Amino acid sequence: MMENLDNIQERIAYLSKELEVHNHNYYVLNSPTISDREFDMLMQELQQLEEQFPQYAQPNSPTQRVGSDINHAFEQVAHTYPMLSLGNTYSMEEVEAFYTRVKQGLGNAPFDIVGELKFDGTSISLTYRDGQLVRAVTRGDGTKGDNVTRNTRTIRSIPLVLKGNDYPSFFEIRGEVLMPWSTFEKLNEEREAQGDALFANPRNAAAGTLKLQNPAMVARRGLDAYLYYMLGENLPTDNHYQNLQKAKEWGFKVSDTMRVLHNLDEIKAFIDYWDVERRNLPVATDGIVLKVASIAQQEELGYTAKSPRWAIAYKFQAEEAVTRLNSVSYQVGRTGTITPVANLDPVQLSGTVVRRASLHNEDIIRSLNLHIGDMVHVEKGGEIIPKITGVDADCRERDSQPVEFIRNCPECGTPLVREEGEAAWYCPNVNHCPPQIKGRIEHFIARKAMDIDSLGPETITQFYERGMVSNAADLYTLSVERVASLKMRGQKWAQNIIDSIERSRQVPYARVLFALGIRYVGETVAKRLAAAFPSMEQLRDATLDELMAVPDIGESIANSVVEYMNDIDNLLLIERLAQYGLQMKAEEKEAVAVSHDVLQGASVVISGTFQHHSRDEYKALIEQYGGRNVASVSGATQYLLAGANMGPAKLEKATRLGIKIISEDEFLQMIGQA
Repeated sequence: MMENLDNIQERIAYLSKELEVHNHNYYVLNSPTISDREFDMLMQELQQLEEQFPQYAQPNSPTQRVGSDINHAFEQVAHTYPMLSLGNTYSMEEVEAFYTRVKQGLGNAPFDIVGELKFDGTSISLTYRDGQLVRAVTRGDGTKGDNVTRNTRTIRSIPLVLKGNDYPSFFEIRGEVLMPWSTFEKLNEEREAQGDALFANPRNAAAGTLKLQNPAMVARRGLDAYLYYMLGENLPTDNHYQNLQKAKEWGFKVSDTMRVLHNLDEIKAFIDYWDVERRNLPVATDGIVLKVASIAQQEELGYTAKSPRWAIAYKFQAEEAVTRLNSVSYQVGRTGTITPVANLDPVQLSGTVVRRASLHNEDIIRSLNLHIGDMVHVEKGGEIIPKITGVDADCRERDSQPVEFIRNCPECGTPLVREEGEAAWYCPNVNHCPPQIKGRIEHFIARKAMDIDSLGPETITQFYERGMVSNAADLYTLSVERVASLKMRGQKWAQNIIDSIERSRQVPYARVLFALGIRYVGETVAKRLAAAFPSMEQLRDATLDELMAVPDIGESIANSVVEYMNDIDNLLLIERLAQYGLQMKAEEKEAVAVSHDVLQGASVVISGTFQHHSRDEYKALIEQYGGRNVASVSGATQYLLAGANMGPAKLEKATRLGIKIISEDEFLQMIGQA
């Protein structure tokens, strides 16, 4: 553990930033750049640091949030039962620990485990009434999701009307929507021929397809589905395995690979078998799920705030292959960060043909001592994004050349910059480098920024390449006729875009500030700045010292804001946005809310599930009324906001430390919103 407190604070800030990026990539963009295991390791480190040093825990830390795949083009529907995530394990020792916890939790009563394959798709919840499909909802944030019933009806493996007559009158069944390997390969071949971006893996393809606005297109994509859990008041039996066998009789596609396992030896044999045989399956898998078979015992074991205590996921180790490094190319991100990409001889890995792998940054290249022509070990972290993990130096040709990181931007030719203490090189030509321009516009229209619907990266690229937009302000000069001239989806699609742009003029000042894309200014920082400087004019005139006086604003953020506000192009952009009617100062009600200090800096821990608001909404209310969200209970905690199914460990610790435990209704009464 790091001994220097400054280093600890910097590490927490770094982990928070990295995890937020990966959360966005995974849940919003459906394009993860690291494996599940790498993500879990980063999250675990951050949780441990925040528990040991609660004074550095941030209200909007990634440990406080649940990623969401919600698409606002779809109706939002609350789940009857929350869709919780499973805890992940990566070793047999961790599986044994889970088995022991279950045994102890059941007071040494006998129990069986059901072993299932963990299919790598997108989660779906199906509701049936009187034997007919009435609703299909994505996982979303776990408490509510997108109503994708129309699209789900096109999936032929999901029954619209059940067989037989012995099913409950009303029940829910959950599963995974998948795209088979063969369909995935064909789809990517078609996209490559059309010049469209390729899907990284079948999970991304399935998730993207399920969210298409055109059900006919969904039907042509050939999605599949496996169902794996039934919920309701009148289930056929008290046994999870037997319930799914009944579901199979009613017409549901249930995997034949499920097994009832009676002890640890059988569990280990099941894992070992599928760690090899999964490569022969027609669909992607990334692990094993182990569930207590008895529904009554599941209820007895209960839940933590995030996951059931009666189930766990075992993740397979990443598959590895050896292939040749042919060249290295470089990509420019939204903030100008340069990412090197290895171009490889095609090699089969985890069911797909891999031709490229991320090298992350110059330090990684140097640590691997990469040479062009090297035979390299390639691993698919979490079965998703390939990366180079090693080099077979014994096979290196004598005249091979070491990989030298570029020193000029591959897009605009500007000399690259690397700031002290950072691993990445970036292009400083913020306002004239094409990928950065397009990336900033994409950031500007995002849901948590200006929330401009119906636009995406491909449309932004077309706007840019046709000279219709060169910065975010140009969006407000578009007309229905100009947008429709793209001939992509017609007049109605164009009208939806213009209407959404028009609505964005009412987006609050703090979100406008976030939408500008100032380096290091994320959602939380934008709120802090908006509270301290309630107009863009005040923020523009703020000094470095005034900025650093704001809570949670360090020197790097303050310098970035000053630098942004000293750039004439940025000031002209802000001026144009103001002319087009965007909110450049906080409304009076916003200012009142920000200063409403009922909680007076109190640290609040949230645990459990709630009726009146989601967990994210309660976190926002805590912050709005002057409190701080923290991840774990400690002596510095003032309140534990306790919902249903909360973790007993937090309750026990809060009681032992004498921390005030308040219910949902008590909290709402406290802030005057009863």
